[in-house]
Formats: sequence, C-alpha cells, structure tokens
Amino acid sequence: MFILLCIVIVIAVMRDYTSGKIWPPFVPTPTPTRTVNSFLVEGDTHFQAGNLDAAIDSYNKAILLEPENVDVRVNLARIQVYSSASLTTDQERRDRLADALAVVDEARELAPQNADALAVRSFVLNWSANPALAGDRTKELRNAAEADALAAIQLDSSNALAKAYYAEVLIDQFKWGQAQDYIAQARENGEHLMDVRRVQAFVYEVLQEYNLAIEWYQKAIDVTPNLTFLYIRVGTLYRHNGGDVNFEIALEYFAKAANLNSQLGIEDPIPYMAIANTYIRMGEAMIASRNAYRALSINPYNPSTYGQVGVIYYKARNYEGAEMVLKCAVTGCNAEESCLAREEDPCQSDITTEKLPLSDSTVVYYYIYGSVLAGLHRSGQDDRCALASEVFKEIRERYYDTSNEFTRTVLGIVSASENICGITPGQVFSTPVPTRDYISTPTPQPTETPLVIPTFTPTP
Repeated sequence: MFILLCIVIVIAVMRDYTSGKIWPPFVPTPTPTRTVNSFLVEGDTHFQAGNLDAAIDSYNKAILLEPENVDVRVNLARIQVYSSASLTTDQERRDRLADALAVVDEARELAPQNADALAVRSFVLNWSANPALAGDRTKELRNAAEADALAAIQLDSSNALAKAYYAEVLIDQFKWGQAQDYIAQARENGEHLMDVRRVQAFVYEVLQEYNLAIEWYQKAIDVTPNLTFLYIRVGTLYRHNGGDVNFEIALEYFAKAANLNSQLGIEDPIPYMAIANTYIRMGEAMIASRNAYRALSINPYNPSTYGQVGVIYYKARNYEGAEMVLKCAVTGCNAEESCLAREEDPCQSDITTEKLPLSDSTVVYYYIYGSVLAGLHRSGQDDRCALASEVFKEIRERYYDTSNEFTRTVLGIVSASENICGITPGQVFSTPVPTRDYISTPTPQPTETPLVIPTFTPTP
C-alpha cells in the first residue's frame, strides 16, 4: 500500500513538473519582463509629476527595448529640452540640449518624413540658439529651427506642435505678426496642449501683454501642474508688474515651485534665487540674503550659484559678503575660500569651485565683482584694485565691439569702476600690497554707502 501511494505521488509530481506548475529546485523564479509601454507610462507619469530627470531615465530604458521607435525618441527629446530650463549653468544646458538633438536626429534618420520629429527638432534647435549658449552660431541654429518647423508644417498642415514651435522661432526672430498668426493656428486644434499654451504665453510676454501672458502660463499649468519652470515664469511676471500685492503673489508661485521640488526630492536652487530677488525688490535685504544662502547650501559645487548669490548680496548692500561669493564664480575658490563664502565655520567640507567662463550670461558676475573690489579698495591697505584690473582687462578683451549696445553698457560700467582705481583701460594695475589672506577676513557686514552698479541681466 505504501509503495502504491509513493508511485501515485511521483506520477503527480512529474505531471505538475511537466506542466510547469512546479519549478525546478535551485533555479531562480522568473520575473516578468518590462514592456516598452510600461516604461512609457512610467515616464509620462514622472513628467506629469514634474520629475523630468526620472522621466528621461524611463524613456531611455524604453529606447533600449525598441531602438527604432521614432515616437519614443521624439517624446524623449521634448522632455530633455524642458528639463534644461531647470539647469543652472550654460554648460549644463548646452549638454542637455546636445543630448536632445542627438536623440531627435536619430528619430529623423529613422523617419525622415515624420512631422513630429521635425517639429521637435525645431524646438531643440531654437532653444539651443539662445545667444548665451550658442554665441556666433545663434543665427545658424535659428534658421535651421525655422526650416525644420516649416518642413513639419508642409508634411502635416494640422500639426499644432509644429505651428507652436514655429511661432516661438518667429518671436525669437522678432517677427511678431507672423508669430501671432501661427500660434493662433496652433490653438485651433491644439489649445489643449501644454506646449501650445506655453508658447501663447511666451508670445504675450514678449509683446509686453503681461496679464495675458500670466493667464496663458496658468492655462499651461492647468495641463501640467507640476512643472516648476512654469511657476517661475508666472512669479517673475507678477514681480515685474510690481506693487506689494503682486510681490506677494509672486512669492506664492516661487514657493509652489520650491515645494514641488521638495516633494520630489529635487535639489534646485532656482526657486530660492527667485524668492531672494523678490524680497530685494520689497526692500527686505535680510530675508533675501537668507534665501540666497539657502540656494547656495543646495548647490555649493556650482560656481553659477555663487555668482547669483553674489548679485543678491550686492543688491542687499552686503558688499563684503558679495566680494567673496563672487570671487568663487569669477576666479574660482579653494576649499577654505568656499567655506568662507558659505559661512561654514569651522570649515569641514572640501568643496572647491572652478572659474566660470566669461560669456554674455556671466559677465554680470564679472563686472559686479570688479566694481565691488574697486568700491571697497583702501589705498595702501589692500590689493583690491589690482584684482579688479585683472577682471576688467579680461572683460575688455572679450567685449570690444562698441557698435554693440550690450558691449557699450558693459564697458560703461567697467570704465566707471576703473576710474575709481585710476586704472588705465586694458592695463593691469600693480600694487606693492601683498595678496590678502581671505581666511582671516572678518564676518561680512553691509557697507553703508551703496555702490551704484547697474544690472541689466534678467534674473529669475
């Protein structure tokens, strides 16, 4: 009887093994393979949540599974462009936009007649054509963006994204009337799209219809309520309108951006910079400085953050504090100097910063740093004018075309500060005073006499 029972059990086990109900011992249990669609859903969810880096990661995983899927590449490139809005240095933005261009170029190679691929390529090229990023290639990239947008519209005359992106190109080419025509066409069948609403807001913003711009940025937020750069734009426009009520509303939008980042675990200094600049406009220098310091603590490795904080300290009339922070942006800082700039006492970190290359977007740090050095100089007591002359010489070597209004403004600021130090333009000032020991510098205190240094670079 026992033998018969054993035979029955063995037969049952063999049947279940053959049918797959019983898995062999010591063999790992199989796990379900992720599908392309699952990664796309995940990526879209991250995008809607405002976590663009996570969305990019999900889309890249989808491409690994289906490398010839054109739509995946097109959507990835679009997300990469929007993610560049939250990066703080020119080089980071260039790199992200270069990644987007590489992705959309692959999509175009796979499907040369795909209207969406051409439309998004136009979007990538136009954002890459920002003069602060592209320099002499701005016109070339802008023309290429225009050509791709027109090609997309010719292939698909109902493509709302192509028309919206073309309107954005036209605005950047100062073709206001055509831009209004194309964004109106885009709205006919694409008003539900965030991109269309955002470009409509941008068109109104450039045309100085600020209340309408706010309305359309808010409509874009209604579609994608977790994209922080949209909140930053609305807040900036309210701040531009001025007045206590508008300042308070601006702060609410900037706070929403900061809170969204906090919920997602994203360390982004931009909302705190925007808050600090608003408090400066409100005359609240101490609160502004605290928010600037918060931004610096979030990203202490980024020299651009030091530069932005330095400008805020300058506006708050904390000139000694601005001097050290701007040094970390303009010339770079060793670990001890960066500790001093961040007021880390005792110094326990080994954070250094590299010099920011001089460009149209960083020159504001250079001329304010040089002007602060000149304003704080005490003859026979320090070497600030010698340091200032080196900064001004570098500026003059790059900005010499006085037919350009931007250059004339920069050189006007430089000349005024050179006069303070008695510096001959283009020459390095010499001094017998030894280099100062920054580490022994006393705690920065605001200077009573304001240094009047015009700032024309827009800030968040």
